[in-house]
Amino acid sequence: MSRRMIGAGVLVLGGALATISPGPSESATVAELHVYKSPTCGCCAKWVDHIRAAGFVVTVEDLDDLRSVKERLGVPPRLASCHTAVVGDYIVEGHVPAQVIARFLEEAPAVRGIAVPGMPIGSPGMEGPRPQRYEVIAFDGHGNNTVYETVDPSSP
Repeated sequence: MSRRMIGAGVLVLGGALATISPGPSESATVAELHVYKSPTCGCCAKWVDHIRAAGFVVTVEDLDDLRSVKERLGVPPRLASCHTAVVGDYIVEGHVPAQVIARFLEEAPAVRGIAVPGMPIGSPGMEGPRPQRYEVIAFDGHGNNTVYETVDPSSP
């Protein structure tokens, strides 16, 4: 189903209300993300700004202990990063670009979530002079994962 077809109504994604709002050239799906982050993490705040600028509705919960949230939500330790978001029934771990999240939600694959492990330079919120190519990993909650997308921030 294309974004243009979805653009005529309202879509419910795993319990989170996603409203449709027109973008510059076509309609885009906008969903609410609940972000768990450290109150002192600057790169997390920059990522939240990136997500909001893309049109997502974001609520932020600052916590001192993110490990227990990640464990409760089932984020695999080797895929962990500095912040965790929940959107509907999905987990978004780390510095995943907004456009990847939008496509992921539109496709609605049968996985638990997506993650950008670590904090790669060039990912949203981690901009720097030498951006590096990185992978967005899909994980299913049973120990299986696969590359969902490879991102090269130095490519236009």
